[in-house]
Amino acid sequence: MTELGPVTWPPAPMRTERLVLRESEARDRAAFVELLASPEVRAYLGGPRPRDELAHVVPEVPGRRRGIFVVERDGTMIGAVTLDRRGAERPGHVRPGGGEAELSYVFLPEAWGSGYAAEACAAALGWFADAFPGEPVVLCTQTANDRSMRLAAKLAFTEARRFEEYGAEQWFGVWSPVMPSG
Repeated sequence: MTELGPVTWPPAPMRTERLVLRESEARDRAAFVELLASPEVRAYLGGPRPRDELAHVVPEVPGRRRGIFVVERDGTMIGAVTLDRRGAERPGHVRPGGGEAELSYVFLPEAWGSGYAAEACAAALGWFADAFPGEPVVLCTQTANDRSMRLAAKLAFTEARRFEEYGAEQWFGVWSPVMPSG
């Protein structure tokens, strides 16, 4: 994936009813390692990575680049939401040549089931709609990932197609911002 492109980064921290979306800080390193090492989190993302490997490769301030929002609850990182450009070489596109913005998200298992992912993703999509007016966002998830499929529906992504990638059936959806009439 490639970065979003010209946009002021980092944006000011975004506050929702229960969360803060912000740029990564050094204090988030342990949570990033946990996200990458967790068998539950990585079940549909290629599997967990070994902690000893992560101890050497995860930078002091992980995830510090355009498009990555740390999701914080009560001062602690519980997940991350990312907006990147979908690579043209990958299947699934809604415009010629690809390069659509693609939403992805990972949350620690203890944060699952509380609506935090929907709240954080909705905030990130709102930011994106302001930064890139009228531009669609795509989302790709394995059809076997029931939680992610429900989240995509809750966020109003509509199915564009299905295809095989990474040895599994993928669901590919698109979200379009509602433009004010006038």
